[in-house]
Amino acid sequence: MRFLITGTAGFIGFHLARRLLQDGHFVVGFDGMTPYYDVRLKEGRHALLQRSNGFKAVIGQLEDVDALKRAADLAEPEVIVHLAAQAGVRYSLENPKAYVESNLVGSWNILELAKAFEVKHLMLASTSSVYGANEKVPFAEADKTDEPLTLYAATKKAMEAMAHSYAHLWKIPTTAFRFFTVYGPWGRPDMALFKFVDAIEKGQPIDVYGEGKMRRDFTYVEDLVEAIAKLVPVPPGEGNRVTTEGVIDTLSHQAPFRVVNIGGGQPVGLLDFIEAIEGALGKSAVRNLLPMQKGDVPQTFAAPDLLKALTGYVPETDVPTGVRNFVEWYRSWKAE
Repeated sequence: MRFLITGTAGFIGFHLARRLLQDGHFVVGFDGMTPYYDVRLKEGRHALLQRSNGFKAVIGQLEDVDALKRAADLAEPEVIVHLAAQAGVRYSLENPKAYVESNLVGSWNILELAKAFEVKHLMLASTSSVYGANEKVPFAEADKTDEPLTLYAATKKAMEAMAHSYAHLWKIPTTAFRFFTVYGPWGRPDMALFKFVDAIEKGQPIDVYGEGKMRRDFTYVEDLVEAIAKLVPVPPGEGNRVTTEGVIDTLSHQAPFRVVNIGGGQPVGLLDFIEAIEGALGKSAVRNLLPMQKGDVPQTFAAPDLLKALTGYVPETDVPTGVRNFVEWYRSWKAE
């Protein structure tokens, strides 16, 4: 198939593009190469993708309609996977405008593109952050998501709502997937795993917020990519409405639109996560226990039932294995 993927120089977009290329698909990647973190890491990801004849890259911002149109003309996409965004919960406290420009205006541009090219499936990256501090666990897709704690979460929830309206008005089959704490090789330097490993390797203390009492439903990146790949041939429609007993389908009654959690449903304590890092590194961390940060939530916990009903798949890589794989990549990256 022919794919247009936004954010292919990013962590998740890189892994998804690589997987689709390995499966023989044609991929046009679109990325802004923004300096939110070390651009060399983004360039390294794209360099690996460009080893494949099936990959073409277009550099541009999501707000640049002409650049997006060039990418779409090159791709002639059957499927658009929109992964590019201004990421990061904490950075949204410092630079909220970047989230409005990228996650709202940029995502609207993608919706317009999907409409113009009449794609068979539009797939959008949302986040578990839309659940806020919900006390009901696990988080199910039909749960109330009207109390976002950060602008980042609010922009992702708004993107879901905009996408639903376009799915209804223009009959665009659309899946919005909510990611749960994705980690693994080629991960972002602003994420906890990268920061912890980097600090411990250098003998520096690590800042542990919430005094280590938080829990996260960590999702290994290759498991996430597997789930997305399995969702590609399941565009929302009455033909695949889930009727499995006990599973609540989020297929809209007004549009070919569905929200799907991508997470394993196995939350891990932050201190257990740090112990896995220490085990992989063979070093102990100096822990600087701090209070919860503004915008943080006590826990995330995915209900993966809908994903399993649609694809037969649930992420299953355990944290010690995933962390070891990251550490191996990190050390080889630093050695280059």
